[in-house]
Amino acid sequence: MQLLSDPGNRVAEAYGLVYTYSEDLKGVYLQMGINLEEYNGDDSWRLPMPARYIIDSQGIIRYAKVSVDHTVRVGPEHTLKALKTLKTA
Repeated sequence: MQLLSDPGNRVAEAYGLVYTYSEDLKGVYLQMGINLEEYNGDDSWRLPMPARYIIDSQGIIRYAKVSVDHTVRVGPEHTLKALKTLKTA
């Protein structure tokens, strides 16, 4: 099993999973004390959409969960259940 880390959102970009904040939304976040430039280490104001894939050894996506809301994450229990289901199939 491999776990992916994606500094700079390069892989997320390739999968179409990056959300870029508008100028208006940047202002709202900054007023709340949230500065994505500091968090990301660049000036992109982009976040990846939470996504979890199970890809088999032939490169076929067997499970996919993607949320357009960056605050909604798939819990590990869902992935474990999917892995068990795939194993028995």
